[in-house]
Amino acid sequence: MALILHSGSTNKNAFKPLIAAEYSGVNVELVQGFEMGVSNKTPEFLKMNPLGKVPVLETPEGPIFESNAIARYVTKLKADNPLYGSSLIDYAHIEQWMDFSATEVDANIARWLYPRLGYIAYAAPAEEAAIAALKRTLGALNTHLASNTFLVGHSVTLADIVMTCNLFHGFRMIMTKNFTSEFPHVERYFWTMANQPNVKKFLGEIKQAGSVPPVQSKKPQPKEAVKPKEEPKPQAAEAVEEAPKPKAKNPLDLLPPSPMVLDDWKRLYSNTKSNFREVAIKGFWDMYDPEGYSLWFCDYKYNDENTVSFVTLNKVGGFLQRMDLARKYAFGKMLIIGSEAPFKVKGLWLFRGKEIPKFIMDEVYDMELYDWKEADINDEEQKELVSQMIEDHEPFQGEALLDAKCFK
Repeated sequence: MALILHSGSTNKNAFKPLIAAEYSGVNVELVQGFEMGVSNKTPEFLKMNPLGKVPVLETPEGPIFESNAIARYVTKLKADNPLYGSSLIDYAHIEQWMDFSATEVDANIARWLYPRLGYIAYAAPAEEAAIAALKRTLGALNTHLASNTFLVGHSVTLADIVMTCNLFHGFRMIMTKNFTSEFPHVERYFWTMANQPNVKKFLGEIKQAGSVPPVQSKKPQPKEAVKPKEEPKPQAAEAVEEAPKPKAKNPLDLLPPSPMVLDDWKRLYSNTKSNFREVAIKGFWDMYDPEGYSLWFCDYKYNDENTVSFVTLNKVGGFLQRMDLARKYAFGKMLIIGSEAPFKVKGLWLFRGKEIPKFIMDEVYDMELYDWKEADINDEEQKELVSQMIEDHEPFQGEALLDAKCFK
C-alpha cells in the first residue's frame, strides 16, 4: 500500500511531509480531488482523524495525523537520514527548532493573520501583543541565523523544512518587506530555503506580501436561499458596539515630570561634532536628573563566545533592534572592545525612572544575557567611566574599540 496524504494541494502543513519525502526518496501520494469541508467530513476520514483536521497520512500500519508527526514518520522511513542530523545532539537540536517553529513562529503568525482574515474575532490590543511576540521570536531566530546558514549543522534538516513551511504564509500574506527588514538573517534564510529545488517544487514562486490585509469583520458566509418576508418582530435594543478602551499608559509616563528632556539630550549628542567632552559631556551632566532617570552599566555574560567579529557586531545590533520599544524612555551606548578575539561587550544605558523598566526586562530577552549594575555618580571613577562610554573614549580601559553603537 502506498503512503497517501489526505489534504488540499495548497496546505502549508501538507508541504512538510511532502518536502521531507522528496529529500528522503520516499513515495508519498497526495490524494486527488480533496475538498476541504467535504472530504474531511466523511465517515471514512473521521475514522482516521475524529477532529476532521488535515493533513492525515494513510499508511499500511494505520493513519497518522498532525503534520510534524507525519513529517517525522516519513523522515524515519529512510535509515540514517541526514534530515535528522548525524548525532544525538543534532537530533535534539532539530526537535528543539521544530518545537520553536510550532509554538513561537507558527502560533504568533496565526495570532496576527487569522483575525485579519476573519477566522477569529479581531481586537487591536491582541494584534499588538501578537506582533510584539512575533518580533521577539524572529529576533531570537535572527540572532541564531547570524552565524548559521541552516538551523542545525551545515545542510538542510527536517527543522529547516518545518520552519520554512511555518514562515510561508507569514511571508506570503502579512509580513511585508518593511516588517521583515528588521530581521535580515531570517530573510536570507527563508529565501535560501524557498529556492531549494526540493522545496520550490511544492511552495512554487513566492511573492512577498506587499501590504497587511485589511481587517474583515467576520468570515464570509455562504449565501442563503431567499425566504419569504416575515412580519418584523419587536427587537430588543440593539447592542451598541463598545467603544475601544483607551490604551493603557506606560507607567513611566505617570512619573513626576523631570527637568531632563531626553530628546534635548539626544539632539545635543547627535549635533555635537567637535569638542565633544566640553560640549556634549558637560551638557549631559548639566541636564542629568538623578531623581527622574538612572544610569546602568551592563556587561555581556558570555564574552568567551565572541570569537568572530561580525557575529559579535550582529549580536549587539540585534539587541539594539529589540530595544526599539524603549526608544521614548532610554539612551544607550554599546562598546565592542578588543583588537582580537574574544571581544568584550559593555554598555551604558540611561533609563527613565529609578529602575530598569519592567516592560523592557519582560520583552527584550537579551537583557538576561548581561550583568546589570547601577552607576553611582557620586563615585568620581564611575562618573568618569560614564563620560568615557558616552564619548567612545579610546583606548577604553586600556584596549582598542572594535566598534561603538548608539541607541537614541
